[in-house]
Amino acid sequence: MGVVIRTAGEDDRERVVRLLDEAFQDDPVSSWVFPGEEYRRRTHHRLMAAFADAVFADGWIDLTEDGAACALWLPVPADEHADAEPNDDGSEEDAEDGPAQVREAVDPENERVERIARLTAGIHPSGRAHAYLWMIGVAPGRQGEGLGTALIGSVLDRCDREGLPAYLEASSARGRVLYERLGFEFTGRALDLPDGPRMWPMWREPRTR
Repeated sequence: MGVVIRTAGEDDRERVVRLLDEAFQDDPVSSWVFPGEEYRRRTHHRLMAAFADAVFADGWIDLTEDGAACALWLPVPADEHADAEPNDDGSEEDAEDGPAQVREAVDPENERVERIARLTAGIHPSGRAHAYLWMIGVAPGRQGEGLGTALIGSVLDRCDREGLPAYLEASSARGRVLYERLGFEFTGRALDLPDGPRMWPMWREPRTR
């Protein structure tokens, strides 16, 4: 039986935030942003809520009907990153300083909340319109069932039909391998977080049928 997928609405917000919080508690990047298990349990959900709200506003969230997995997507127009001003660390400055606003809302004393946003913006490809898979979360007890693949595959099929590339950042070596199976390729420029894990930016050209 196939995986039933629907677009999440605002009434799904708490479910999505809870799912992302649970799915990323042990993620290498989340562990870097919020070091220490107790601290992460208290604070991590706020960042997941900020991410969900941003995607509800500007993109869409696909959710399995049983609520066990979700994928956050943003449509990125051509040249969105081309005119941003680089910071001293090589990242880009948003006109409204979104990273600083997220830090203030999520955890004002934690510089890493802002830092991760600036660093990922700095490696984001520019020039071509694409679909950006911001993050995908699967409930810990449901991983390995193909839910994530089904969520991503439904969007990649649409990308192929429309001739649209897709982009993501893998936060683990295991994730990188899974994404490669779906046609994503490492861009060649990894992001090594300061005293932290490596992230792999990955790009996928649309496939012709």
